[in-house]
Amino acid sequence: MGAGEAGGPMSVREAAEEFLFALRVKKLSAHTIAGYARDLRAVAELAAAQAGCAPGELEVGGLSGRLVRTAFAEFAGPRSAASVNRAWSAWNQFLTFCVAEGLVEGNPMAAVPRPRQPAKAPKPLLGDGDASGMLLERIAAGARKARDPWVERDLVVLALALVTGMRSAELLGLTLGSVGGSAGDRRVQVVGKGGRTRSLPIEAPVELLIERYLESRMRRFGLAALPRSAPLLVDNRNEALRRGGLQYLVRQCYRYAGVHDRVQRGTLVHALRHEFATRLAERGASAHELMELLGHASIVTGQAYVASTAREVRRAARGNPAYGVLERLADADGERRGS
Repeated sequence: MGAGEAGGPMSVREAAEEFLFALRVKKLSAHTIAGYARDLRAVAELAAAQAGCAPGELEVGGLSGRLVRTAFAEFAGPRSAASVNRAWSAWNQFLTFCVAEGLVEGNPMAAVPRPRQPAKAPKPLLGDGDASGMLLERIAAGARKARDPWVERDLVVLALALVTGMRSAELLGLTLGSVGGSAGDRRVQVVGKGGRTRSLPIEAPVELLIERYLESRMRRFGLAALPRSAPLLVDNRNEALRRGGLQYLVRQCYRYAGVHDRVQRGTLVHALRHEFATRLAERGASAHELMELLGHASIVTGQAYVASTAREVRRAARGNPAYGVLERLADADGERRGS
């Protein structure tokens, strides 16, 4: 078994620190790492209480299946299935790490049930597909009221999300150097989950918006030039836009554009990603194409967007031979009524 700082058995707290340090190799976002840390700490505190010791004294070697299962049962009480699943995954990875390090002989998570989650349905902006157009047009017209309005920046944020389907972290990670290619064939290089990169095409209207935004940025801050390493999206102090700032910006845009009631619960910036994928699926994009554009590891998620449009289901149902009979009956009835 592994040893702790004082040479004795390693505590869960010490092992968790080593695990989180090892995760740096995976190049996960700071937000994801913080989530792992919270879930590990919350369940560990419950397990320590069950074992009758202080959280810092709980030893990795003492994590039996029964103890972890009991802790998870308490953890699950007030939480959603999604939260429990996330914590289960964090602990499973942590204890797999502990097995590899020789801190425990086996992974006790096999004794912990995992809640079954229904497949997540896409959550685009509600309505008949006109909400994104209204959003862009009204923000471009200056609908968003702010102490220091910056229409060009707001419009680029919304446009990039709507025409590329990027995640929040991907948008925030863009630099000027992320946009490349010749005029008319520009692409955005995106670093997605797990450090996977993908190249997303943007068309001339978005190229123009980016150019106008960068010009306004240089005027606003009195800059002669911008280095390629500079963040693409910035706040009103010319500092890299952060997650909270992006969420606030998008929420305000929804509000002032009058589409806040079109945003489904549990989404904010992510609603723009769902909008992108859903509207492409409606226009015939395949699950494979959506997988490539969205940066999914599996085609299954892309299939959810295709299924949500019911395009293929409707086409199959339309082939029912009963429709031919019904159409002839409807035509005959129309002729009767017209005579």
